Amino acid sequence: MSFADLGLSDELLRAVTDAGYTEPTPIQRQSIPPVLMGKDLVGIAQTGTGKTAAFVLPMIDILGEGRTRALMPRSLILEPTRELAAQVAENFEKYGTHHKLSMALLIGGVQMGDQVKALEKGVDVLIATPGRLMDLFGRGKILLNGCSLLVIDEADRMLDMGFIPDIEEICTKLPKERQTLLFSATMPPVIKKLADKFLNDPKRVEVARPATTNTNITQFLVETTTMKKRETLRALLVAENVQTGIIFCNRKTTVRELNKSLQRHGIRSAEIHGDMDQPARLAELERFKKGDVNILVASDVAARGLDIKGVSHVYNFDAPWHPDDYVHRIGRTGRAGATGTAYTLVTKEDAENIANIEKLTGQKIERVKLRGAPAPSEEDERAEAPRDRRRKGDEDKARKPRSKKEEPRREEARREEPVREPRARDEQPRRDRDRNRRRDARDDGPDEGWNGPIPDFLNYTLAE
Repeated sequence: MSFADLGLSDELLRAVTDAGYTEPTPIQRQSIPPVLMGKDLVGIAQTGTGKTAAFVLPMIDILGEGRTRALMPRSLILEPTRELAAQVAENFEKYGTHHKLSMALLIGGVQMGDQVKALEKGVDVLIATPGRLMDLFGRGKILLNGCSLLVIDEADRMLDMGFIPDIEEICTKLPKERQTLLFSATMPPVIKKLADKFLNDPKRVEVARPATTNTNITQFLVETTTMKKRETLRALLVAENVQTGIIFCNRKTTVRELNKSLQRHGIRSAEIHGDMDQPARLAELERFKKGDVNILVASDVAARGLDIKGVSHVYNFDAPWHPDDYVHRIGRTGRAGATGTAYTLVTKEDAENIANIEKLTGQKIERVKLRGAPAPSEEDERAEAPRDRRRKGDEDKARKPRSKKEEPRREEARREEPVREPRARDEQPRRDRDRNRRRDARDDGPDEGWNGPIPDFLNYTLAE
């Protein structure tokens, strides 16, 4: 079957041919015709199989007729991260080259001025992250009652990672008579129930079992210890002679520290995480795409939907906390029919996470031991003992009863200790400590790629 058999217009077929594509992928073959017919649709397919084009192509033809009105976009695409939103915008520019469609990209981290100007002129396609969309809507800069087509991309993450209230609010602003499309690589039963209430008698397109991994990706688990992780990773990079690879970490602080460590060892690496502003993120991605750096250290903001050609290897420096994230992370390689390799560094503490991943994907991941890799030592094992266990031991030592000879000395020391007068200025250092404590807690958490404004109430603390 060719793209011409799907019912696309001649102008769109010409753009697809110019882009170098000849045959549609399974998800595209099964999704494009019902979307052109105006049906609601749930599309489930492995990552890297062309889900973006499965909704971009028919949307271009659907929107080919009609005209725009100021502040009232004709269609809306919701994306969980800024990078995905920018990538979808690139697809519209590539495939819509022979159509006169206007587009606006609403993402956080950039100035609102140009975005507002685009909305005032009127747009056919609005691609947005929920945070910036809700912000502009609250300012009265956008009206959604003229939007007849809604796409929720990466639906499982959009619904599962705290966007439910925003999506429900957005849907109340849209016309009831609309076409809604959901695309995702995974669709857990609980999330599916939430998604069903946004669709009207949807057609379900499933070209692979939910949460299956791409068969073109060879997967390995590499046993190591926390103390030897960096050394093991460097050994893997050298052994595989990696030219283009992505390394995923669970925390933003780990991303920063690992990138600096790799650079100190002469590896051309860059980093991307949620604490970076949008221009910095895009600049690092561009360096990686151009080959200025060949290793990208990333948090999960880069795990979903990013399509970077030529990525041969993916490394999970940390085993992901959520098994779904494993599917998306390793899906950055083995794309468009290419082969790829994925390594996950595991310690004893990762046993439960790995078990959940294997249960979700329905396959056993091969365990390997890298030749020449540092072997775990007894000292490493002690260092890896759970913190609470070590802390408990320290507390037990502190609670050890003192001898009777020590008691008089303690009383004497207490009497000789000078009495410190309370100072009003002590409150300022205390506030600084609280601020640092909040900053550390923020940096130490998972990077979910939140794009919205920070509520004002989070800036207040209870007085001590």
